[in-house]
Amino acid sequence: MKHKIHILTLLTLAFGLIFTSCGPSKALLNSEARVDKLQTDSTDTHELLNDCNAMVSLLNKEKANLQNENADSHNDLKALASESKLTIADQAKRLKNFQDIIQNQKDVMSKLKNSITNALLNYKTDELSVYIKDGNVYVSLQEKLLFKSGSDVVDPKGKEALKLLAKVLNTTTDIMVMIEGHTDNVPIKTALFEDNWDLSAARATSIVRILTKDFAFDSNRITASGRGKFHPVKTNDTAEGRADNRRTEVILSPDLKEMYKLLY
Repeated sequence: MKHKIHILTLLTLAFGLIFTSCGPSKALLNSEARVDKLQTDSTDTHELLNDCNAMVSLLNKEKANLQNENADSHNDLKALASESKLTIADQAKRLKNFQDIIQNQKDVMSKLKNSITNALLNYKTDELSVYIKDGNVYVSLQEKLLFKSGSDVVDPKGKEALKLLAKVLNTTTDIMVMIEGHTDNVPIKTALFEDNWDLSAARATSIVRILTKDFAFDSNRITASGRGKFHPVKTNDTAEGRADNRRTEVILSPDLKEMYKLLY
């Protein structure tokens, strides 16, 4: 009996070993799970590494582009700086030329003013005056020297003054002439003139005709203009003021063509 029990015990142990070796152990299962996780982590790491390599490649390309752009910008800045220096030099040269022209015009106008003053030296200050204003030479001829009241016919004494003025003007080639007629504010209406504006324009035109037709001044360099009562030099409240306002101004301006060439 004891022999049979011993044999049965051995058989039980044998079957237990067989079944134990045929089924997976817990340690084996844990190892397999760990291997699977390591493989997954390796795959993820590999993908992440590929992404990083792609990002590095992209960053290298952007860096190269930025370096090229910086090089281009640097070249542009160098070219702009060089161009700016040339522009500043050109501007300085233009400014110098501009100043030279202005000074030359001042000298010409000053000399012209002196020549006219000397030519008209025998006339009284209440008959005419010569002065420079805003770079122009003004010869202001009073009504009493040129016209009878309400008339646009130049008196002989006034015509003699215009003859002396024309001699000086005919020696110039770069001067433009404007003849401006002025009146006081006393209304006028005659068969010849509708108002003071009409009279001032007719007087300016009479002087233009004398200077061009009688004394051969260049018609291309002279203009007639009537200003009426609208530009008084004195008050019209007194007889003396109104007398000063009744005048004809010969305005001599320098030719500005050379100056315009520098500006445009």
